[in-house]
Amino acid sequence: MLRIILFLATNLAVIAVASVTLSLLGVGSYFEQSGSGLNLANLMVFCLVFGMAGSFVSLLLSKWMAKRSMGVQIIEQPQNSGEQWIVSTVQELADKAGIGMPEVGIFHSDAPNAFATGWNKNNALVAVSTGLLQRMDKEQVKAVLGHEIGHVANGDMVTLALIQGVVNAFVMFFARIIGNFVDRVVFKNEDGPGIAFFVTTIVAEIILGILASTIVAWFSRRREFRADQAGAELVSPGAMVSALAALQQTYEQPSDLSGELVAFGIRGEGKLSALFASHPPLDQRINALRQRYAA
Repeated sequence: MLRIILFLATNLAVIAVASVTLSLLGVGSYFEQSGSGLNLANLMVFCLVFGMAGSFVSLLLSKWMAKRSMGVQIIEQPQNSGEQWIVSTVQELADKAGIGMPEVGIFHSDAPNAFATGWNKNNALVAVSTGLLQRMDKEQVKAVLGHEIGHVANGDMVTLALIQGVVNAFVMFFARIIGNFVDRVVFKNEDGPGIAFFVTTIVAEIILGILASTIVAWFSRRREFRADQAGAELVSPGAMVSALAALQQTYEQPSDLSGELVAFGIRGEGKLSALFASHPPLDQRINALRQRYAA
């Protein structure tokens, strides 16, 4: 129920921000006033505003949503030596990476996992699962934290939001062009957008959205290698390889991360096809580190 409420709140915020932005830009309908043709300039502005607004509102709300959807308990005052070690380790790694101290949290999950999120590198959140702390030794946990700090320092959250926003815009743009073509050419409708336009646009958005998601997934896989490299350099190559090998041993266990958090977790799902996977296979990541840091 909470996730549904958060989803609806995010979408309402997107609509509000986009509507105000379009009004300020003086953009009205993307249909020509005379006839049923499209005003491509207005359409592009409309798609860019809504496409980018969705991504950046989600980015701005990412920490708030992650805390509530994953039940993250923020460590404000460490209650034991374990929590103190996690906070001190994140501080050490953040200083080494040249970023502001992130918020640090723990979420309950039997599976070993971790994620980073936040709207900029100096206002981020790094969270680890109870399963990760139970299954890995301190050096492996430190490497995983280094991996997540790498995501933050590399600006992966903002870059992914930009890519997703541009992809959203082009999907919306071409879906409406296809819808208008079917409405006017196939159904011979010259009296403004008809039912064929709306139905075709929805279908086209679904199909194009699925195809376009491979672009976002490709970037997601690329920045996993960079985050692994960051973990290796912030901690040590051996610790990063050891942490990934430990994850590989429990790879068959499903991750409980959802939505965009999957893209910023350490594990990934491992059950998606190669084109749609947010993470490359763990053996590829391990081999990449071994080749890069071979003596």
